[in-house]
Amino acid sequence: MYIYIHIPFCNHICTYCDFPKMLYDKKFVKKYLKVLATEINTRYQDEEVLSIYIGGGTPTSLSLEELKYLLEITQRFKKANQIEFTVESNIESLTKEKIKLLKQSGVNRISLGVQSFQEKNLKTLGRHHHTQMVKEKIKELKEVGFKNISIDYIYGISDNIKEVEEDIHTFLTLDIPHISTYSLIIEKNTIFGIQKREYIEEEKEYKMYKKIKQILEKNHYQHYEISNYAKLGYASKHNLNYWNNGNYYGFGLGAVSYIHNKRINNTLNFSKYLENKYHQEVIEEEKKIRISNEFILGLRKIEGIDRNDFKRKYQEDILNIPEVKKLLQEKKLIFQNNHLFISNKYLYLSNEILINFV
Repeated sequence: MYIYIHIPFCNHICTYCDFPKMLYDKKFVKKYLKVLATEINTRYQDEEVLSIYIGGGTPTSLSLEELKYLLEITQRFKKANQIEFTVESNIESLTKEKIKLLKQSGVNRISLGVQSFQEKNLKTLGRHHHTQMVKEKIKELKEVGFKNISIDYIYGISDNIKEVEEDIHTFLTLDIPHISTYSLIIEKNTIFGIQKREYIEEEKEYKMYKKIKQILEKNHYQHYEISNYAKLGYASKHNLNYWNNGNYYGFGLGAVSYIHNKRINNTLNFSKYLENKYHQEVIEEEKKIRISNEFILGLRKIEGIDRNDFKRKYQEDILNIPEVKKLLQEKKLIFQNNHLFISNKYLYLSNEILINFV
């Protein structure tokens, strides 16, 4: 089983963020963590856990004592020997003491919200760190013994492709094994959305995507999912489970679970969550929806969907699906080595292909 835990607290609100979050307030944190512990004890069924991912929000916005309590809550899980245990962090909230605590508590992967190495772009995004701080923090993580470090990176903030090229070269100097790269998305309920910020030209964004791919692959990073690159052995096990449409628990405000064909959506209402009213809705997904999700998620992977796995799950041949036949004829999908995947030529336009399966 795979587990996601949501911590909604942040020291500040970024201009682009669309996740359930609120400004850190000490009087709410302990209440939230106690309810979180109750939810876990109520719902978790003692399965062996292959991955834990604590995200947010900003989990490391918690005080050292609060973070220690959160990590103690995770001792409830029956962890596999080779578990991947990830915690998200912002640069400015990750202290040496917190790094040591994370390491001592069994965390073995850190995901850093870096987003840009351009000072003006960091300001635009509402980030509160500087590039030098990123370098210092990664050095501290390595000194404590963290090897599996990832950063999130956003492009398309400005239309300057040279900045993107500089950023990726700066990333390479950090000598860390994973990067998630996302084009800027402007959601209506974010600060950017309220400001009615506009996107850069799509052609320029595409050039940025190609430049990132070119530099990273040249430097031995495997492009294993539309937005993700990793050195050999460092692909995110947790996120691969999502893209493989596997089972997982989601605990905390707004978290989603997918267990035995049921999608369980937790409430987004903070007050209700504190009253132990976790679930907003439980949806039993019929086969047609599960197959649709299999394509939408699985085709994000560069290797695509395994034909045998698909048949085992759904008792159908993937090559007999009408949409698949059509896209194969159009050469937008390719079937090779028993896998169905998006042609490299169309990867950037993946949404136009995935919409066929909605």
